[in-house]
Amino acid sequence: MKIVLLGATGAVGQETLKLALADRRIASIVAPTRRALPTHAKLSNPVGEWPQLPVADAVLCALGTTIAKAGSQAAFRAVDHDLVLRLLQAARDAGTPTAALVSSLGASARGNFYLRTKYEVEQGAAALGFRSLTILRPSMIDTERSESRPAERIGLVAMRAFAALIPRAYRAVSAAAIAERLLDAARAAPPGVSVVESAEIQALRRESEGLNQPPAK
Repeated sequence: MKIVLLGATGAVGQETLKLALADRRIASIVAPTRRALPTHAKLSNPVGEWPQLPVADAVLCALGTTIAKAGSQAAFRAVDHDLVLRLLQAARDAGTPTAALVSSLGASARGNFYLRTKYEVEQGAAALGFRSLTILRPSMIDTERSESRPAERIGLVAMRAFAALIPRAYRAVSAAAIAERLLDAARAAPPGVSVVESAEIQALRRESEGLNQPPAK
């Protein structure tokens, strides 16, 4: 397989790239970024302005920012909505048939600005005509970030401490679990539009971990 990975420098993108590079079923990865990635024989890493995307078997999108980091709602929307859809459109125009997109738990036309934006991205992606589109809606992403996000850090500490009391649908999800589901979607390419909610992402991660456990003696 050949995949295009958008957002390879973020938490989920890094995990996805790591898994894709180690997967023998994936022959090559094109990951355009604004800062260079470590070199690898399977990796093509255009740096700088977004290039014309090549045809691939699948495009995986983990691209996104936060309102705090972007500096305003308008700047956030320019990345999480406008840029995401522009790049997905470029992948579709190139002939890529399959896409998988990281959205958010609670994405809805009736949500707050953040959740409405995510919902509008989902709707825009669905309108592009991919033969297979998988939308992932994780809860808060459980990961160690390089940049400072105090509010998120406090939320994660609380979620980890009280995980057993939080309904499964709202528990934090590891970046690795989301990355695994992105690659699953690329390989399986289910027809039409599929929405995978946070609880299902976590369930698939637990199944994967169970398969990797040694048999009981």
